[in-house]
Amino acid sequence: MQRDFLLGFIKIHILHHASQEPVYGLALIEELGRHGYNLSPGTLYPVLHSLEEDGYLSREDRIIGGRVRKYYSATPLGARALEETKEKIKELVDEVLEGHGPTQLPEPGSVDASDVS
Repeated sequence: MQRDFLLGFIKIHILHHASQEPVYGLALIEELGRHGYNLSPGTLYPVLHSLEEDGYLSREDRIIGGRVRKYYSATPLGARALEETKEKIKELVDEVLEGHGPTQLPEPGSVDASDVS
């Protein structure tokens, strides 16, 4: 289960950097490593490919030193998803780490199911 949680954090981190400037795999591995994520290319590249396939990232191939390097940028869909996720992250941090928000779960039936996304 922890791997699933961390994968979500990694995806958000990738979208964050890719929304600021084009990024490539090795730079992301190093950046994520600074935050304690020990990723191999075999872990990172499938994540990048899935974000690209889902429309959150676009890819541009550039020749660097005679080799092709794949640069990824956030698409408008990716940027929108990041902004929506930031709101959810803030709410979660406020509740879990800062102790703000409800201290108890609502009573069954008191929350309209259409309000939950």
